[in-house]
Amino acid sequence: MLTWKDVISFTVNENPIPDKRVEKTTKEWQELLTPEQFRVTRQKGTERPNSGALCSVYDVGKYKCVCCNTPLFDSTIKFSSGTGWPSFTQPIKENAIKYEKDTTFGMVRVEVMCNTCDAHLGHVFPDGPAPSGLRYCINSASMILDAQ
Repeated sequence: MLTWKDVISFTVNENPIPDKRVEKTTKEWQELLTPEQFRVTRQKGTERPNSGALCSVYDVGKYKCVCCNTPLFDSTIKFSSGTGWPSFTQPIKENAIKYEKDTTFGMVRVEVMCNTCDAHLGHVFPDGPAPSGLRYCINSASMILDAQ
């Protein structure tokens, strides 16, 4: 189980090695994604709180990267954080997520991206529920739910 200490270590040292890499040109991403998906995933955008389609969905399944279809989160670790974005306590696999220090908007945060294609997903915070204490705050536009 990942902890905040692990997350910080990834931002300072090296991120986990992904199982594979997917790289496309900007034009290829634009052709593949909707304008909102492109803005969020490729331009590091953020949805307005409570506006995302997956915010209040709790169906059983896997949440996958909208860009490359890599499994990111399992529905069993999704929780209602009250923040207005889908929230998770752990990635589906340690190497599914890439972590980078983010100092935009006068804050210090940890950005989370798909480790396969570098799609911006959202941020992770150390204020989640036990046992990990992590809250992955993820944009709905960056994921698709593969319901089971």
